[in-house]
Order: sequence, then structure tokens, then C-alpha cells
Amino acid sequence: MVIGGISGRAARDACPGALQVHVAADGALARVRVPGGALTAGALRELAACAGELGNGVIELTSRANVQVRGLADPAAFAARTAAAGLLPSATHERVRNIVASPLSGRSATSVLDVRPLVAALDAGLCGRPALAGLPGRFLFALDDGTGDVLGLGADVTLAAQPVALFGAHPGRDVTLLLAGEPVGSVTAGDAVAVALAAAEVFQSVRGDAWRVAELPDGPATIAARLPGRAPVAVTAAEPRKGGVFAQVDGRIAVDVIVPLGRLTTAQAALLADLTPAEVRLTPWRTVVLPDLAPEAAGPVTAALTGAGLVTDPASPYARLSACAGRPGCAKALADVQADALRWAETGTPELSDGPIHWAGCERRCGRPRGRVTDVVATPGGYRVSH
Repeated sequence: MVIGGISGRAARDACPGALQVHVAADGALARVRVPGGALTAGALRELAACAGELGNGVIELTSRANVQVRGLADPAAFAARTAAAGLLPSATHERVRNIVASPLSGRSATSVLDVRPLVAALDAGLCGRPALAGLPGRFLFALDDGTGDVLGLGADVTLAAQPVALFGAHPGRDVTLLLAGEPVGSVTAGDAVAVALAAAEVFQSVRGDAWRVAELPDGPATIAARLPGRAPVAVTAAEPRKGGVFAQVDGRIAVDVIVPLGRLTTAQAALLADLTPAEVRLTPWRTVVLPDLAPEAAGPVTAALTGAGLVTDPASPYARLSACAGRPGCAKALADVQADALRWAETGTPELSDGPIHWAGCERRCGRPRGRVTDVVATPGGYRVSH
């Protein structure tokens, strides 16, 4: 069978979860889905404790606003503790709860529609449909509040609030449906979750060996033909801002925290939990948002974060730096790329580019961001830089 250029894909979907772990070169790796990136302070503290007591002492942030812990000595104990913390509501669906959302939805002036209730409804609907437990672990939902910040992720199913009135559309009440990044229809906000779930069910029924909508021949059109909705309304992707202090519409502030290479130590995670009034928001660009802070807290909070080795300056080189696991976590890696990337960020020389930079331990370039990126790839003879 050939689907979307995939010939007879025989390998099982090995995308890790909290129950199905991946055995890496440095031990077992578990990934915990965090729909919408919303993580309570209590859950963050428990993840930090698990990382310190059962793993390598680091919480890794993923490009889907999830978290993972490496080097687990007792994966079963980790799963039990994450379940007790409320992070594993469905054993059957835990790997398919991949839902990203605009991190400042409902709080930012650019937010046309507060998608937080839609995240909860989509997660509940997803877990409530037995057939969707078979979705691939790579299948991704995205909910954009009209800001455009998660549109560039190329999610399999995206619901995007329409920021302006076009062709009779109502901003905040009408939502564009995108499949594999392609606008295919327009629905009301009230119908959006049901249509997103229906799209996932159609994909599941026709996917064959495919893991993503983009792998299906004419995937968006094939799925859209079996869904209700009006003609699509154009939506525009926006470059997400990393780092800094943001004003909320309610007069409070949010602080976007850059986590170098997306790796939180247990002490840093505990600090973030202490600084937030109730929750943090993880982002697909591996930052952590502390929302709902009093304006006068900006100075003390940023000082505490800086003292802990975290970054709030959007001009920092860490704002555009990413890297794969590298050595010793990956057996295929030819270098300790994370250590080398951190040394580059600390010295700032030689200058590689003024845009995103991704360091990779081999030609697979795992974890590479979408779009235009400067690649720094380890080879047997050293690093190769390509733009």
C-alpha cells in the first residue's frame, strides 16, 4: 500500500506517552499531554518532584506544549503519580490528547475568541469517542483565538477564530476550519468542536497507514467533503513573540518565560509554580507563560526568573535557539549538541543568523521548528551550517 508517499509503513506508532514509554539511550522517556498547555501549579510541582525522584531531574518542554521526562528508573511509578495529579484522565486516549491553543487566549487584546472552553470541550469529546483512541500519536489539533500564533504549526485540524468581518462572518462567533493548514470551511463557534471531532473521525476511517492529514492524497479535500460547513474565510498566521511582559485586557499582566533549550530543572519548575497565582500556560515554542499577575509584580518576578537561569528578554539568543536531544540521550547523535548550543548562546560568536537556529546531532534534525531555520548539524567531521 502506498499512501501519501509512504510505502507499506510497517513500523508501529511508537510516539511515547505516560504509559507507552520510549526507551532512549539514557533510559525510559515518558511524555505527558497537556491540552491547551494549561498546567496547574500543583501539577507542575508534582512533575518536578517526579523528574527529580524518578528521572534525570529535568522537565523537557515539547513543540506541542506537552512535557516529557527522561531517564525514568520506574516508568510505572511515574504513570501512577501523573494519574494521581490529574494529568492522565484516559488511559486509552492519553497519547492522542494533542491540543495546542493560543497561550494568551481570553487575556490578550488580540484574542477575538476565548478558546479555553473549546480546549476543554475538545479534550472531553476526544476522550469520549472510543474510535479516536486509535488516532496516531502525531495527530495534532490547534485552537487559534484570532491572534494567528498557532496557525503556522500546520496542525491536522485547526479551529481559527475569524478576526475581522468578511462575507457576513461574525468575529468571535465564526471559526475557520483548516486541515493540514489549508482552510476548507467555516462553522459557528458553537459547532466548532463537533466538526473538529468529525474531521478526526473521517481521517481515522480513511487514513490507512497515514499518520497525518498531509500524508493523504488530497487529504484536506477528501475529509472536508464529508463535513458540514460554509465556504472558508481567510485567516493569517502571525509570528509568535517569545519572552517579555504582556498587558492583559483585565489590567493584569502575563510574563512569557523563555526556557533555554526547553529544559526546566526541578528548581526552576518549582519556582514557576510558586510565582503563578493558579496555573502556567505552556507554549508550542517551548516557553512558559505566567498569567494573571499584578502589574507591580513585573520587576520582582522577572528578577527571580533571571536569577534562576530563565530568560524574559525577547532579544536574547535563547529566544531563537532549539536543539535535539543529542548525546547522551540519543544513540544516533554525533555530538552533545545541547551543550554546544548553550555555549554558542552564552558567547554569541560566531554569529550564525538573525533568525531561528536549530542544532541537530544527525541528519534527521529531530525537533526542528517549521519555517525558515538555520541548521547546525553534527557530522563526523564537525558541524555543518546551512541556511
